[in-house]
Amino acid sequence: MQANEEVLQQILDILKPLVPDGLEITPETALVTDLGLDSLKVMKIVESLEDSLDISIPINILSDVRTVKDLELQIQKIN
Repeated sequence: MQANEEVLQQILDILKPLVPDGLEITPETALVTDLGLDSLKVMKIVESLEDSLDISIPINILSDVRTVKDLELQIQKIN
């Protein structure tokens, strides 16, 4: 099981290239409304997280994910 900080850092590293320059990503950043991510980008993020953390993320948890922190918490539950 990876520490919360490690999971959060992995998420931030994966999100960084997908956001506009100058936009700071925090745990409270909303994936769709703040970052403008569409469903395809979200699925690519999930795929990248699965690869980097060596886990399988069930698609059904994504309905509960709004922010970076929500994503981290869901990953912690399955990790």
